[in-house]
Amino acid sequence: MMRALIITLLSFSTLAFAAAKDDVSKPLKTVVNSVRFGKDLLALKHFAGEEQGKQLLGDDWAKGTDGQRKEFVKLFHVIFAKVAFPKFRTQFENLDTILYDEPVVKGDTAEMASTILINHPLKKQELKVKYQLVKAGAAWQVVDVSVLGDSMIKGIREDQIVPIMKEGGWDNLLKLMREKAKELESVPLK
Repeated sequence: MMRALIITLLSFSTLAFAAAKDDVSKPLKTVVNSVRFGKDLLALKHFAGEEQGKQLLGDDWAKGTDGQRKEFVKLFHVIFAKVAFPKFRTQFENLDTILYDEPVVKGDTAEMASTILINHPLKKQELKVKYQLVKAGAAWQVVDVSVLGDSMIKGIREDQIVPIMKEGGWDNLLKLMREKAKELESVPLK
C-alpha cells in the first residue's frame, strides 16, 4: 500500500515538473519560431513590456506618467523588434534544435536556460542562453534574455537608457525613441 502511494506521488511530481517546464518554455518556443518565420508581432506579444520598462528605467520608471510608460513600452518593442529580430532571423536560418533545462520557478518569476544548436555548413555553434520570465495571468512572458552571460536588458539600460535619462529625463528619452522609430519606419514588422 505504502509503495503504491509513493509511486503515485512520484508520478504526479514528474507530471508537475513536466507541466512546469512546458508552461515556461512555451512562450520561448513561440518567440523563437515567430521571429524565425517573420511573425514579429506575434513574438512581441510574448514579451513583458511593463516589467522590461521597470528593469530598463529602474527608479525612473515610477517617475513617468502612465502615458509616458505606455509610450515607452510601445516604442521599445517596435525599436527592439526592428533592430534585433532581423539579426536573430539570420542566426536562426541554420537552427538545428533548442534544448531547454528545467525552469527555476519562484512565485510569479521564472528562469530557464537553454542550449541552442546552430548547424551552419561552415561551423557548428552551441549558444548558452538564459531567460527571465514573469507570470502574466495564466501565461508566462519573456522579460530578459542573456547570451553567454550578457543580459539584453542590462546592456540596453547601461549603454543607452541611463545616459539618455541623465541628459534630459523622460522627455528626452521618448523624443529620441520617437526619432529612432521614425528612422526605422522602412523596416517592416509583420
